[in-house]
Amino acid sequence: QVYLVESGGGLVQAGGSLRLSCVASGSIFSINRMGWYRQAPGKQRNLVARITSGGSTNYADSVKGRFTISRDNAKNTVYLHMNSLKPEDTGVYVCNVDTCSASGGCGAWWGQGTQVTVSS
Repeated sequence: QVYLVESGGGLVQAGGSLRLSCVASGSIFSINRMGWYRQAPGKQRNLVARITSGGSTNYADSVKGRFTISRDNAKNTVYLHMNSLKPEDTGVYVCNVDTCSASGGCGAWWGQGTQVTVSS
């Protein structure tokens, strides 16, 4: 079992910044990809940003140049630095982590999500 705890969401005015954090714990031997997804009301969950164990990143077109994803492998933590926030960035941001345990079992895990609201 792997547990993800997200933090850092909140209410911010357009143009502002937030930093989201997601800490993974539990039966973890290695962590592969780590990422953030956004779910707006009434819409499907979409990828915002993702980072591999080697540090390669990819971003949704809508956030390129404004958001930066990073990870601290020693802390099993992934961050999402969000700058120049827009009202359309509003949604629940959910952390996703691919892990493998010492026994060799691998899986994908989801956090509960943290609300980000950007006011105009």
